[in-house]
Amino acid sequence: MAATRILMVCMGNICRSPTAEAVLRAKLKAAGLARAVEVDSAGTHGHFHLGERPDARAIKHAAARGYDLGKLRARRVVEQDYVRFDWLIAMDENNLAHLRQAIPVGTTARLGLLMEHARRHVGVREVPDPYYGAPAGFDRVLDLVEDACDGLVETLRGANVEGTS
Repeated sequence: MAATRILMVCMGNICRSPTAEAVLRAKLKAAGLARAVEVDSAGTHGHFHLGERPDARAIKHAAARGYDLGKLRARRVVEQDYVRFDWLIAMDENNLAHLRQAIPVGTTARLGLLMEHARRHVGVREVPDPYYGAPAGFDRVLDLVEDACDGLVETLRGANVEGTS
């Protein structure tokens, strides 16, 4: 069985989407699904930070919870991502709209919002961008992303995605 492929998407690929990538990887590993699901991240406006590491604040706050963002590098969503990935999951409505505008004809990739998978933060539609805010914004991102990734792992299990760490 081919691996399920998921691309996490935000604007610059330096705060929210790399956080979501690292959190989902950790949750998949804990669930024994690490080999069954490939995870990556990218930005709709990735040219701003192309090749850069995630924001130092995102790295710091994620590390405090046991997630390693240090090896990730920003990149932009490209047309091939719509073929390579089964799911393109946006952090907010604006980035979801960008994904929808750029979708190639005939693409079978599923587009959606990460928070659609949340279990505790029901009713929260978006993961807010913490870039221009206070440090607490990075913890809020982690709270939301952890919840939604727990739900996404449940969704994947329900779709009979199987594998071992």
